[in-house]
Amino acid sequence: MKKRCFLSTILVFVLLGFIIVAKSTEEKISCDVKTFTAFFSVNGDMRDADNDIRELIAEKIGACCEENWISGQTVEDTINDYIATGYYPDFISGGRELYEADALVPIDEYWEDFPNIYNYLSQEEWDTLRQEDGHIYWMPQFGVVGDEDVEVIHTGEAFWIQTRVLKWADYPDIRTLDEYFDLLERYMEANPIMKDGTPNIPYTILCDDWRYFVLENVPQFLDGYPNDGSCMVNPETMQVMDYNTTPTAKRYFKKLNEECHKGMIDPESFTSTYAEYLEKLSTGAVLGMVDQWWQFAYDIGPAFEKIDAEQNGYNYVPLPVTISRDVQNQWHVSRASEFDISSGISVTVSCEDVDGAFQFINDLLDEDILKLRYWGVEGEDYEIDDNGQYYRTEAQNARANDAELMASHYCYYSYFPRKEGLSKDGINAYVPEDQMTESNNNLPKDVIECLRAYGCQTYVDMLGTHEKPGKWYPMYSYSDQLTYSTQAGSVWKKMIAVKQDQLPKVILSDDFEQAWEEYMQLYESCEPQIFFDAMQRELERRVSIR
Repeated sequence: MKKRCFLSTILVFVLLGFIIVAKSTEEKISCDVKTFTAFFSVNGDMRDADNDIRELIAEKIGACCEENWISGQTVEDTINDYIATGYYPDFISGGRELYEADALVPIDEYWEDFPNIYNYLSQEEWDTLRQEDGHIYWMPQFGVVGDEDVEVIHTGEAFWIQTRVLKWADYPDIRTLDEYFDLLERYMEANPIMKDGTPNIPYTILCDDWRYFVLENVPQFLDGYPNDGSCMVNPETMQVMDYNTTPTAKRYFKKLNEECHKGMIDPESFTSTYAEYLEKLSTGAVLGMVDQWWQFAYDIGPAFEKIDAEQNGYNYVPLPVTISRDVQNQWHVSRASEFDISSGISVTVSCEDVDGAFQFINDLLDEDILKLRYWGVEGEDYEIDDNGQYYRTEAQNARANDAELMASHYCYYSYFPRKEGLSKDGINAYVPEDQMTESNNNLPKDVIECLRAYGCQTYVDMLGTHEKPGKWYPMYSYSDQLTYSTQAGSVWKKMIAVKQDQLPKVILSDDFEQAWEEYMQLYESCEPQIFFDAMQRELERRVSIR
């Protein structure tokens, strides 16, 4: 990070303080309890000052939190501004950069007093989070599964397509990249517009900031590898491979280039913000895209209720697309396998009540509080049958998708640690979307029809489930920790910058071969082998651990 002069640092401090105060004022908590602050380096929704469930949780545990989200800056710039000022909120989501800036409080010096934190992970899992000084500074918020993984929704990445497209073609068997785009082309030729006259958008691409990974990492999936994120791992030779330079990578981006020139790619893909991307999906006009389910489903759900998506076939299902039919897909790997050690939530050195902050996280992991966070209030948001199983009535399902209630009533504390899978009662899932009965009862009609046509019951069935590939998985939990302080980290950052800049140009180019060659030259100038050598060493280290 470049050195800043004293005056610049003071200016950043003032501006950042103004932003924090402005956000905190907007989300003022109306409860006379301990109030903490948090910053999460993702987009998020503000809660009303008198949010029902947040106040109910505060009454039970004696604390609440003002959650602030990224706004108007990149993640990197925002974190760097915090580091420059030396002032942080009580909680922050981050990782290596904040550790190197001495901004975080070691969890393991406190956790013995907080059993829900201590028991959140196994000792083996906690040990993977230890830094060079022997301490643990963050805890992952997601992918921590209880006694049993009961995932029914594919929350990860896939080629998604609207059910209306599949129904129009009599639910064809689509398993390759060429078959996927051929179907979109045929549908668009027959159905260029929606019922209201709005033009259909065959395919769009999310490219905004760090979310561009859904553009660049597809070749690994097309070649039948799971989401190691920054590389592929050959399980037979235990060698790290670069998916950016494979024949499949070139073939994939050439296909996007061809589809672009056919008018099949949304021309605004490379300039749209994440919010604009979601707005476009919410219209029902986008036929298909590659994305992670969690990046779009929660946000477009309320909008889809208003435009009668299930009657019009706007809902998305995943397809097991690979580069050729002889390649077995690994789009869906058991959620319990994706334990990300690269970042998480931390208590910062600016927190004036460290014990109270850890107590807050500890209390949010209490079974009754988890129930409030994700199921809501019994009798209002869900019911319990004679067997102790939770369920929602039709009216309660409508409440769960009501945009106004999202702000005024529900309080997920979504970027604080949570549990997934089956809860301790052995009957109910921690989150409603994993409750099989609720999932089956509440699937949109067009999705049910589509799943049945393919002989499936769940979204996961459309892809198939694969167990954890190996002890190394996922490798992105290492690469995501790399910073400019290491040579491999500097190379990794350069590689990312080149891909973000060049891949849109490759897709838009009138001369693909020349554009690809220029891209490869710039990519190789980053000296990527330095990065992959570091990944190989990390792979070998992980595999050697007994």
